Amino acid sequence: MTEASPGRRRSWRTATVLVALVALGLAAGFVGFVVAAANPAAPAMGETDGIVVLTGGSERVVTGFRLLAEGRAPRMLISGAHPGAGLAEIAAAANLDPAPFAGRVAIGYAAASTRGNAVEAAAWARAEGARSLRIVTAGYHMPRAMLELRRALPETELVPHPVPSAALRARGALWRPGSWMLLLGEYGRYLMARAGLSGLVVSRREMRDQ
Repeated sequence: MTEASPGRRRSWRTATVLVALVALGLAAGFVGFVVAAANPAAPAMGETDGIVVLTGGSERVVTGFRLLAEGRAPRMLISGAHPGAGLAEIAAAANLDPAPFAGRVAIGYAAASTRGNAVEAAAWARAEGARSLRIVTAGYHMPRAMLELRRALPETELVPHPVPSAALRARGALWRPGSWMLLLGEYGRYLMARAGLSGLVVSRREMRDQ
């Protein structure tokens, strides 16, 4: 077998070092992502022009209604709701009386992805003239949500309000493969969003509404 030339060996070593550095960077980023997801920063309090809840868990909706009842904003959008679910159904699922929220809650049905949430929230915010929004979603989802929302609403003040995930708070959660699959999947989607690739995957529901 012919021995590789010195130039080729140097190229292989350089490529190996680069791959190792990229892998190390991704691993370090994932560790930081997990720490932030497991211990989301306390949300800044105060009032905003609107609240946007990104669906995906009952705790998010309950938190949004609580913030609305506390007067943190005069109105709220629930983005990505199940088609056909009205205020009465959504409030009932959260064990709440819908009456106090009538006329203050808009429900968006078009979004089926985080990018879709951002488009839906941007349209609502502009229609309402909202200059500041409180964003309610799970702590592990917040980095990607804020990334997409800032792109869609660069002129709007966005206040993150992360909701701790019940799945990640459960006893022994970080020893369960399902928890790591959730975090790895979300980290991968976050990296895709940072690279500007989230638009490559569009759901059928969002395609119908374009």
